[in-house]
Amino acid sequence: MNMTKEEKMKRGQFIKSLGLSTSALMAFYCLGVTMTSCGTSEEDPDPTPGGGTGTGITGTTTGSSINFTIDLTNASYSSLKTAGQFKVIGDVLVAFTSGNTYAALAKACTHEGTTLQYRSANNDLYCSNHLSEFSTNGAVEKGPVTGGTISALKAYKVSLSTDGNTLTVTA
Repeated sequence: MNMTKEEKMKRGQFIKSLGLSTSALMAFYCLGVTMTSCGTSEEDPDPTPGGGTGTGITGTTTGSSINFTIDLTNASYSSLKTAGQFKVIGDVLVAFTSGNTYAALAKACTHEGTTLQYRSANNDLYCSNHLSEFSTNGAVEKGPVTGGTISALKAYKVSLSTDGNTLTVTA
């Protein structure tokens, strides 16, 4: 569709016709840019921590009432059927330990809140920020190199279904 010169609208006129001022438009733009760049997938690996259809997770994965079920046949979580693998789900780190058992612990180091990693070679949880180490039952094995104190991690109850396809984590 070709428009004649008389039919063309200037950008400012278009924005005014929408009922938005230039500053309002900039505020929406900045908010959108800020909101999408606030975090990384590493900080929140499960973008829908409450679960839902097709996510492989049902239940509560954050807060004080942790109670969720993981579908280990779901492509997002099937790696948890392999010893040495782990996933951070909401506020919880779930690992299939080198001892062929599951462990579920608070994901954040109690020193400064850094997200922990499971190290299968050491069968422990490791904080890359200040080098703290925790056992798979949550006990402190090594404190931070920068001083300060840390406490044990909150450990959660884990149960595997008889068919090995569903893992339940509860407080």
